[in-house]
Amino acid sequence: MSESARAASKRPFPRGVMVAVVAFQVLGAIFFSYDTLGPLLGLRSQPLDWQLHELIEICAAAGLIVGSVFGFVVLRRSDARRQAAEEKLSALSVAFCDMLETRFGDWQLTPAEHDVAFLVIKGFSTQEIAGFRQTSPGTVKAQTAAIYRKAGVGGRAQLVSLLIDDLMEAESLPLRVPAA
Repeated sequence: MSESARAASKRPFPRGVMVAVVAFQVLGAIFFSYDTLGPLLGLRSQPLDWQLHELIEICAAAGLIVGSVFGFVVLRRSDARRQAAEEKLSALSVAFCDMLETRFGDWQLTPAEHDVAFLVIKGFSTQEIAGFRQTSPGTVKAQTAAIYRKAGVGGRAQLVSLLIDDLMEAESLPLRVPAA
């Protein structure tokens, strides 16, 4: 995708354009509904002049075509935004894992502590971690105590908070401090 196409896909449609296209489609749908159901329901007894009828039909069909094209463009833009968001999320996930690996290396965690720390950060309980690792809860408690000591924190909440602080210090995440 070219740079100009990428920039164009990021610009939203003006609200007035969207309202006009939808209104155009609604009017076309009303006309086709009235044209089909009007005589059946007795809403009109005299037919429209054929020239006026053809003109309205052409306009209504044009409205449906414009709406279809507009819908296609909006879908393409939406898909491009979704794809960009997935790429950013993937990049952030890799960056977060890299940051964790760096921190775990700085703290000199053993392979077992590394695994336990990762599961603690993911929010699993001591019992769940013990089940995953097929160890006793006491072993997991000892490993988490070692992790907290090496990280210089007092518990799970402080460990997670420390990692969140690391993420917020990254250049790509602006920190907004309210004015005093």
